[in-house]
Amino acid sequence: MDILSNWIDQLNGYLYSYILIVLLLFTGIFFTVKSKGVQFRLFPEMFRVLTDKATISGGKKGISSFQAFTISAASRIGTGNIAGVATAIAIGGPGAVFWMWVMALIGAGSSFVESTLAQLYKVKDGHTFRGGPAYYIEKGLKKRWLGIMFAIAITFCYGFVFNAVQTNTIAASFSTSFGIDKVWVGVFVAVLTAIIIFGGVQRIANVTQVIVPIMAIAYILVALVVVVLNITEIPSLITLIVSDAFSLQSGIGGLIGGAIMQGFKRGLFSNEAGLGSAPNAAATASVSHPVKQGLIQTLGVFVDTILVCTATAVIVLLSDVYKTAGEDSRIDITQQSLVNQLGDWVGIFLTIAIFFFAFSSVIGNYYYGETNLEFIKNSKKMIFIYRIAVIGFLIFGAYAKVALVWNLADLFMAIMALINLTAILLLYKVAFRLLSHYTAQRKKGKDPVFYASDMPDLDEIECWEKTKEKE
Repeated sequence: MDILSNWIDQLNGYLYSYILIVLLLFTGIFFTVKSKGVQFRLFPEMFRVLTDKATISGGKKGISSFQAFTISAASRIGTGNIAGVATAIAIGGPGAVFWMWVMALIGAGSSFVESTLAQLYKVKDGHTFRGGPAYYIEKGLKKRWLGIMFAIAITFCYGFVFNAVQTNTIAASFSTSFGIDKVWVGVFVAVLTAIIIFGGVQRIANVTQVIVPIMAIAYILVALVVVVLNITEIPSLITLIVSDAFSLQSGIGGLIGGAIMQGFKRGLFSNEAGLGSAPNAAATASVSHPVKQGLIQTLGVFVDTILVCTATAVIVLLSDVYKTAGEDSRIDITQQSLVNQLGDWVGIFLTIAIFFFAFSSVIGNYYYGETNLEFIKNSKKMIFIYRIAVIGFLIFGAYAKVALVWNLADLFMAIMALINLTAILLLYKVAFRLLSHYTAQRKKGKDPVFYASDMPDLDEIECWEKTKEKE
């Protein structure tokens, strides 16, 4: 196992240091320039569309913008925000936080493009919808084989490996706080997951829209308490983050696994901009225009990194725990840092928060795998086998070695990102045509509506036939 873990770690080092970081930066900057900074100039619009009601399809109400937002947030806001940020700081130093911010601000442009495309090329799934990179690769690029490759990668990455990461973190946290055997923690999470995933996407949406906002707000409030108690330290903290990001040591380390690589890698794991995961949630929403979900999922990147990840960074950097943390102490860094600030009770709070964060991620991750398996073949038997396998990986993740699980997560994440970034670079003009169509209507004071007939040259658009149901 150690040999396999080391080999995967070396491969990840090459992919992230020489290929993925360059492609992520190029794609994010390219989209930001081409869209005239859509993630910044339409920031207020993101909050307006967040409250949109779901449109009616076949006499039944679909998934709303907010529900689709929470499905993606359920996957985004998880252990990457707590264990991942702490790991980035422990390995790459305080400067890794700065590169996380850069990743979010630039990557938000990629998030807009991929989620807008997912909405455009979504397909009907009963009274709801499904879609994502596999679907827009097939319909937009006419390359089903590449769509299948992506579908396989995301199913293994999210359904299996990332879910193992989540239970690994839950088990470590509960073992530290309560001394509970990790295997039994894994079994408990697996049973709860089975109850929900056998209920379908609507049940997933109903659960995540309750869990995610409550736990995110609670965690941020605790972080704010820490900030208030240490308000005089914040200016020096920001100075530390920025100066370390550009220090000679961090710059060299960024090429071999230090500040830059850790910041981008953990930032990608956390906010998923350009990765191709959030578009699967974006496609489920019943909205009047594809751009609305592009904006919603862009907002998700900011919420994840600028709010939740920064909250963790403040907590960790106000303590010296990260300076002496070992390889297997990823979640302990944040827990012990909080305990040092607020006392033992907050360690228990964080354990509970970690459980809900990670559990909601498990639910969102599961859905990403399911919708991509349905792309490959709509088979109830295959979905049933997938659900059983997910439950098995949840139990496996509880006691697996930390390094191997995270290295596998990084590898599959890189494969997904390379396929998806290539696809959206080839299809970006379609997304920006939709953006122009949207902004033209907003300038007239209208609530934007899109019909397939508005762009008759685009084929294989299944869900935007001309209908008056919205109006």
